Amino acid sequence: MITNTPIAALNLAGISYETMQTYVIIMIVLVVVMTVADMLHKKSAKFFFESANKAKECAVNELSDGNKIGIAVSTIVTDVVSAGEFRNPVRRFVHLLTMYGFILLNATTAIMIFNANGADAMLTQIWHVGAIMLAVGSVWFWFVFKVDVAAEGNSPFNIDIRRDAFSLSLMATSITALIWSYNGSPIGWEFLLVILSTVSLFGGVYWSKFSHMFFKPFAAYDKRIRMADGSAENLPTLTRDEPEQQKRHSMELLVNAPVDMGLGIKREAPKHY
Repeated sequence: MITNTPIAALNLAGISYETMQTYVIIMIVLVVVMTVADMLHKKSAKFFFESANKAKECAVNELSDGNKIGIAVSTIVTDVVSAGEFRNPVRRFVHLLTMYGFILLNATTAIMIFNANGADAMLTQIWHVGAIMLAVGSVWFWFVFKVDVAAEGNSPFNIDIRRDAFSLSLMATSITALIWSYNGSPIGWEFLLVILSTVSLFGGVYWSKFSHMFFKPFAAYDKRIRMADGSAENLPTLTRDEPEQQKRHSMELLVNAPVDMGLGIKREAPKHY
């Protein structure tokens, strides 16, 4: 039944679109407040600006506004839209599946609620597609790519609430939304689970990695800026193929070693628990 959403049924059951709109606004406010609280607690903004100012002092190239715009576009296309930082193509696909599923589900929910038309045929289909994408992506990540599972060999059922809050909330939000739609009961235990899931997702930003979604694009842009202006994150810029860098090796074997020495530890996946 992907041609209808429980949002329309919810309105028919007595919960007005105005009430739903108020709920959506509250969730947005929670995300903003919790993100700011997280930023103040971790002092991430202070660290970011102090580090950026220090990098400017080390810059060797002056970037024009055109250069910065080009870097911004490149960051959006590579690091945000296509998740280019992931080298593992399957992991990249899972990330994109989760990200775009999240966007589609929440965007169509907001559009239908604020347009007071929860029965729009096209939007309801996109709503279901987004929920399915988010469910598949978040569950796939949890059982295959989560660090403590994939690299440390821990059981996927070993749960740490603070560490896993974001992943759990994503799975819960998408799965409960699909159950709510499938059962067709607008107000019942399914609806209660959807409310609890969305509150944990949007209201738990302070305790989860939700705010990472906002910081990541800025961090990627800043990294590209530093590479372009020569400040290089205040790190040495010499590479192994430069004589001055080769002289720094204490081991004589590495002084004349080739720059490309093969795959090394990348020869096989890290599965040695």
